[in-house]
Amino acid sequence: MTEDVARQQTAAGAERILLAAVDLFGRHGVKGTSLKTIAVAAGVSPPLIVHHYGSKEALRVACDQHVARVLRTAKTDTVEQGQYPDPLSLMSQLRENRPVVRYLARTLGDGSPLVNALVDEMVAEAERYTEAGVEAGLLRPSANPRARVVVLFLWSMGALVLHEHLERLLGVSLLDGEEPPLPYLQAVLEIYADGVLADGTYEELRHYVSSQGEPDGSERQER
Repeated sequence: MTEDVARQQTAAGAERILLAAVDLFGRHGVKGTSLKTIAVAAGVSPPLIVHHYGSKEALRVACDQHVARVLRTAKTDTVEQGQYPDPLSLMSQLRENRPVVRYLARTLGDGSPLVNALVDEMVAEAERYTEAGVEAGLLRPSANPRARVVVLFLWSMGALVLHEHLERLLGVSLLDGEEPPLPYLQAVLEIYADGVLADGTYEELRHYVSSQGEPDGSERQER
């Protein structure tokens, strides 16, 4: 076996471990998943997990980084296309990244000290690709870009944490099944594209917020 082949096999083993851990941590939680279970799913021995990652907690950190990287790539690719996201493409991304979505839902509800670091990293990435979206003309500018990113991020993550209620009320799942969650996606697209407030309401609310000494935002653009 050549040195290059050995390195490739080593990297492939580490990748299998990581993907198996993301899937199992998302399904059963970190406490409910043993290294032995991950090793069986990845087709490796438990000592190999320790060799690559050191401990289950270190593997959890690697999973956090992987999830943030996957989401960053998906969002960045959409912005770099220089066009509005295709709903069919969004559905496809959701199906392909179900283990990542499931992992996020579980991790955000765990209350682990690692959650803050993951959320901070994802918000920072969201700020970057949102700025790129504004520059590309895909998104409206904001008077307070960070606040907008934080609120939108927490809204979307809230849907994951409350996914059981979403399934109960709308009959769609963000975590399981092959069918795309059409009612959820349609509602999100409508809110983002068309807004919710009727004409005139926005101006009244903005005037009220401005009178309280808060930033009043940029002028509303005509749709």
